[in-house]
Amino acid sequence: MPADNEFQAVFKKLRDILKKYEPRLVVLHDKPGNYYLNTPYCEKFKRKVCFAAVSIKKNFVSYYFMPIYGCPEMEQGLSPELKARMQGKACFNFKKVDNDLFMELAQLTKAGFDRFKKAGFIGGARNKGLNRKAP
Repeated sequence: MPADNEFQAVFKKLRDILKKYEPRLVVLHDKPGNYYLNTPYCEKFKRKVCFAAVSIKKNFVSYYFMPIYGCPEMEQGLSPELKARMQGKACFNFKKVDNDLFMELAQLTKAGFDRFKKAGFIGGARNKGLNRKAP
């Protein structure tokens, strides 16, 4: 099993991918080993919707990315290396830092954010207070 500090480094890099979206999303969890972003209230579903999360597990660090679940055609553009990290429909697992895959994941995250915005899950105008932590 990789050293705990390796998982911490992976977690930090993956969390950094998501941090830039914080001003437009709602932070549900932000604590060591667990970071979770929701959309603001979504009228279509009458609730907030999970956008993405990062979590340290026993054997890997998981990056949960819901836009790929809702838009499965996004998976078609994935490199074979990133696709090999997928578990299920919306989860990518990592044991060590891989800057090339993280860069690809950052591009995928931007594309997913844009799709959620276009679909109306994320408002076009910056709403005051959206980056506050959820109760």
